[in-house]
Amino acid sequence: MNMSKRASFFAVTFLLLARFVCAQTPAPLRPPATPLITHDPYFSIWSTGDTLTAEPTKHWTGAENPLTGLIRIDDVTLRFMGANLRAESPLPAMKQIGFKLTPTRTIYNFEANGIHLDLTFLTPALPQDLNVLSRPLTYVIWDVHAIDGREHRVRLYLDATSHLVVNRVDERAMWSRHELGEMRVARLGSTEQNILSRAGDDMRIEWGYLYFAVPAQGSRVTTLGTTTAQRRLYANSLNLPESHDLENLQFSTSRQIPLIAIALDLDQVGAANTSRYAMVAYDDVYSIEYFNRRLRPYWRRDNKTGAEELLKMGARDFASLKERCEKFDAELSADLIKAGGEKYAALAIAAYRQTLAAHKLVADFDGTLLYFSKENFSNGCIATVDVTYPSAPFYLLFSPTLLKGMLQPIMDYAKSPRWRFPFAPHDLGTYPLANGQVYGGGETTEENQMPVEESGNLLILLAALAEAEGNANFSRPYWPLLQKWAAYLKDKGLDPDNQLCTDDFAGHLAHNTNLSIKAIVALDAYARLAEALGQKAEASDYHALAKQMAAQWAQMADDGDHYRLAFDKPGTWSQKYNLVWDKLLGLKLFAPEITRKEIAYYKTKQNAFGLPLDNRSTYTKLDWILWTATLADNTNDFAALAEPAFKFANESPTRVPLSDWYWTQDGKQRGFQARSVVGGIFIKLLADPATWRKWSAR
Repeated sequence: MNMSKRASFFAVTFLLLARFVCAQTPAPLRPPATPLITHDPYFSIWSTGDTLTAEPTKHWTGAENPLTGLIRIDDVTLRFMGANLRAESPLPAMKQIGFKLTPTRTIYNFEANGIHLDLTFLTPALPQDLNVLSRPLTYVIWDVHAIDGREHRVRLYLDATSHLVVNRVDERAMWSRHELGEMRVARLGSTEQNILSRAGDDMRIEWGYLYFAVPAQGSRVTTLGTTTAQRRLYANSLNLPESHDLENLQFSTSRQIPLIAIALDLDQVGAANTSRYAMVAYDDVYSIEYFNRRLRPYWRRDNKTGAEELLKMGARDFASLKERCEKFDAELSADLIKAGGEKYAALAIAAYRQTLAAHKLVADFDGTLLYFSKENFSNGCIATVDVTYPSAPFYLLFSPTLLKGMLQPIMDYAKSPRWRFPFAPHDLGTYPLANGQVYGGGETTEENQMPVEESGNLLILLAALAEAEGNANFSRPYWPLLQKWAAYLKDKGLDPDNQLCTDDFAGHLAHNTNLSIKAIVALDAYARLAEALGQKAEASDYHALAKQMAAQWAQMADDGDHYRLAFDKPGTWSQKYNLVWDKLLGLKLFAPEITRKEIAYYKTKQNAFGLPLDNRSTYTKLDWILWTATLADNTNDFAALAEPAFKFANESPTRVPLSDWYWTQDGKQRGFQARSVVGGIFIKLLADPATWRKWSAR
């Protein structure tokens, strides 16, 4: 081979290799909000700016939850996190030169004054390890090295204000400092400690304790309890004042807000990397009230483990968890790319920690695992069935155990004498108080209930759980209940009355064709469960019924080149996202031509940021778009429907944790944010049985 041919060969090989490498990386994404510390509906901190220094960090509700990060390089103090402080003079920001989001990590890259800083928020959100997952602890990791050939003196500083431990800023808080072996610890908590005293949606926690902890790592560590007023005096120099070990302010104002801080001194930073970490943790002591009994967080379930043990375990496991998370992120990212492409992978990764952070994992008084969702910025309900339904693909994939933890409280409630209706409940109360349904008619009337919706949801989820686990044992104790719901759907499901579905924001609708699909699929899901539990005759009868109803549906809903929104409304259309379970469970109730016709029609109705929910408005639901896209039988059609949803996440002007309800013409939020339903984005991975088995088996 001559030189020119050899050069051409290597050039082509390099190009192909470069494309291959790029193909293994999720697409770059600017999330509407970036997860920093995300554990549950209360301990949830986000960045909503294009850079980490553009704005104060925030709780998912939008209330400020300020974390401030400063670095002193030789004689100059700079910001790497948080908005500018009211110091003696403004503190300039380090230049942010890079950003990366993985399922368990958020990584920022900065440079200034001869120093390169990599800042990582590592949350070990590993659904297969519930002991680790339930720990409310995030690692903040600094990796620092010089880029100018010189050595520098570096001090790292991190603080958090009492915003993180109170519902309103004017509520009082106190700090304390202590040592745990060689670990330096600062603690901050509200003075009143109103544990589980209120329920609501737009609320922050007002009990429990925030911890900063720094294990011994060869650097001088300083802990500090002070106020924002005092911080202004030392921010420019980072010469920290002396601090009392215990302090209880008698009042809080906008100028005098308590805070805790840590500082780490790195003596001489040169070209070699210097790595340090701190732990940020929250001990809420009690997490959920469940029918008037207070439940511990799962990591505290032995009634002996407390904050000290939490911090010790965090320090002990840091190195191994860091390695496990890096491997997990790489494997999951590769599977997401394989399933749906680079943009789909980036969208799913943006949803990953949000899905988990809208739940709380607790233990019942006998140690039973229970997993409660919160309907964030929807109505604040706890354990909502039609929130569990769209969230479920995430848990069917990663942890059927957690899905059972969601289903058991609602199933036990429906089985109890308190629930007297022939259909399934909607919720268990308002977060964090799970003391009985509050939505619609509550426990008193059928008004504004979701009878077909919730009954269908639970039957489908129980069948999908049986598919994931290879048995229907979870359903066995509830069999009389399932019989009742199946009988209800048999009578009411084919052509539903005027009622709400999960898209209740769109109002009541009679003869809803998508709701009808849910009922039909749910009846065959019930037949599957009956077969697995030895109810052969029941299984045969309901399977035949579901097949018959599916054939009727195809005739009743037909509108030429698509299928209607409502049976009695020609010229209408809607996303038939409920059809996806016919595909995923292999029921084969509906002819493949129905799906193909719908997908072709949907592609004519898309706007810049996605497919509208139906013909009534131009808004859409992010989760349903991905369910609908998963109906496609080729990668091009999937991408055609999924990529506008990526565009929404990448370009939405509404800077909040992923909204699942937005306008398809301009990408602005219509409502809802930070909800767990974005777990539905992972449904594409369930479409590959081998991938589903691989993850759920763990």
